[in-house]
Amino acid sequence: MDLEIKKDLTSNWFKTLQNSICASIYDLEPKKLKFKSTSWKRNLKKDEGGGEYRILKDGKVFDKVGVNFSKVYGKFPKQFHKNILGARKDPRFWASGISVVMHMRNPLIPAMHFNTRYICTTKDWFGGGMDVTPSKKDDIEKKDFHKILKKMCDKHNRNYYKKYKKWCDEYFYLAHRKEPRGIGGIFFDYKKDNFQKDFNFVRDVGTTFQLIFQKIIKKKIKQKWSSKDKEIQYFKRGRYTEFNLLYDRGTKFGLQTGGNVEGILMSLPPLAKWK
Repeated sequence: MDLEIKKDLTSNWFKTLQNSICASIYDLEPKKLKFKSTSWKRNLKKDEGGGEYRILKDGKVFDKVGVNFSKVYGKFPKQFHKNILGARKDPRFWASGISVVMHMRNPLIPAMHFNTRYICTTKDWFGGGMDVTPSKKDDIEKKDFHKILKKMCDKHNRNYYKKYKKWCDEYFYLAHRKEPRGIGGIFFDYKKDNFQKDFNFVRDVGTTFQLIFQKIIKKKIKQKWSSKDKEIQYFKRGRYTEFNLLYDRGTKFGLQTGGNVEGILMSLPPLAKWK
């Protein structure tokens, strides 16, 4: 398949998914708040693509939720040439993706994160995943979450769930705290075996995330919570912030390659605390 067709297919899917996820969020939010949409360009002097991030804040369900779409291209800075797959021979790149981060008003509903992307250098590959970060332990929710993920992964390859769950557990880990960020999920990168099969999997990851966040929110939306629950959530958000600023590869990559700062940092919670 022609590379330009692959680029169109993937970027159109990520944009369609952004619209679909935002519509689901709007349906779940009783205050019927509108997303604040911001379009941005990677380079104001020449065409290097850009994107759009949408943020909804201060709802009854969502404290803050961000849904970011991007399609960017250009040349990697020299210091990246040896670290990015396929960039050593040619520094030009093209990348598109979607990322979603949800911070909830009700502290009994976990924070949720999802992203998928397609990157082209002299090589081309998919990456992404999702994970859930509760502030209060819920073994039933954890079991159900991983059951859905395993079922989805098994449709594509029986080895995916075990492999990508392990990758997620190792990646979303705060080494300086010696603790995981949450209850895990799946994480994958450099997925380049077969474009059509990989693209089918990536689309399934996106629609499965949409199913999961709706199911979790609808189940817990009316559960009562206390001020103590909220305080625990604030401290858990502090851990979330630490990970995103210290370890998150997407954050580092975006900031170091001229991405939109506000769009990149939309993942940070509206309020967090440290002891």
